[in-house]
Amino acid sequence: MRRSAPVIFLAIGVIALLTWWLVYTQRVVTELRREASRSGKMYARVYQALADRNDDGTSALLDMSRYVREQGVPVIVTDAEGRVTAAANLPFEAPLDDRRVREYVRVLDRANAPVEEPGVGRVHFGNTKLVEDLRVVPFIQVTTLGLFLFAGIYALVTRGRAERERVWAGMAREAAHQLGTPLTSLEGWVELLGERAADPVATDHMRSDLDRLGRVANRFERIGRPPQKDAIDVGRIARDVTTYFRARVPTLAHTVAITCTVPTAPLLVEGDAVLLEWALESLVRNAIDALAGRGGRVEVRAEPLPEGGARLVVADDGPGVPREMRTDIFKPGFTTKPRGWGIGLALARRIVTDNHRGRLVLLPAEKGAAFEITLQG
Repeated sequence: MRRSAPVIFLAIGVIALLTWWLVYTQRVVTELRREASRSGKMYARVYQALADRNDDGTSALLDMSRYVREQGVPVIVTDAEGRVTAAANLPFEAPLDDRRVREYVRVLDRANAPVEEPGVGRVHFGNTKLVEDLRVVPFIQVTTLGLFLFAGIYALVTRGRAERERVWAGMAREAAHQLGTPLTSLEGWVELLGERAADPVATDHMRSDLDRLGRVANRFERIGRPPQKDAIDVGRIARDVTTYFRARVPTLAHTVAITCTVPTAPLLVEGDAVLLEWALESLVRNAIDALAGRGGRVEVRAEPLPEGGARLVVADDGPGVPREMRTDIFKPGFTTKPRGWGIGLALARRIVTDNHRGRLVLLPAEKGAAFEITLQG
């Protein structure tokens, strides 16, 4: 139902527009018929007065004046000195010498050029309500059709994007499902190695990697599902991420040092621990990649905000982000790595902004790069 909602709304809008246009055209036809009827009556009355030798034409002129008033055309007649001598169908009630009547002459002249009538003066006239509507309606139609066209294109693009996202979500869940079998098997092999007195350090690392693979599979399973709203400790997530990477970065040539600074008390926010850990890992991994081949330092900080919530900062002392790339680094598919996918930062920002109503930005830094995550309490 949600997928077809934009199409349904667009169809309702088109039907409403066509219905309005049908009603309006019928009204126009009715008004044109009334004007034709009045014109016919005027012609018949004049012809009758001309045929009647006892009629001096006064009654015919009075009838014609009444027909003009029924047509609704605003008319003002002025003499050679510009004084108003007659008026009909004005949008207000006022005597002929009123200032508003003289000002309305200019309004009529902007609508139509005045007509000089010998022996009568200058005739200033406007348009009927029907003519005024016909002047405006085309603009309304073009604007409305343009809005419907834009809405239709937007609906199609949104629907196509939603379809692609559903496909990717399905593929991610299938990948998580496929990872489940080998993970279960590997857990059995690790237990067997532990029972045979293998190197305890190696088995501990293997268990840690297995736990991480399980969390990764869980992340893929969560794609496309509503995020959880739990009370999570941001400081603990920062410690877990740095502990994992600290054991797997170079320690001999081109040493990479990872530090973590978090408060002793729990730093609680509402969110999804699995997704937030994913976003933080993407930032730390990018920082480590920036130091590849040169070594350096990665600093992870978590601290409370005065107004509530938490602030996470991931900073490195690497080459930094070139100024011309700062506006593109969060775009999906943008990467400077030869074999990169360009989804790490885009995914991290989406997790922070869409799932946690937070903010992920690149901070100004004299050296290296620093990314800041702000989360509401």
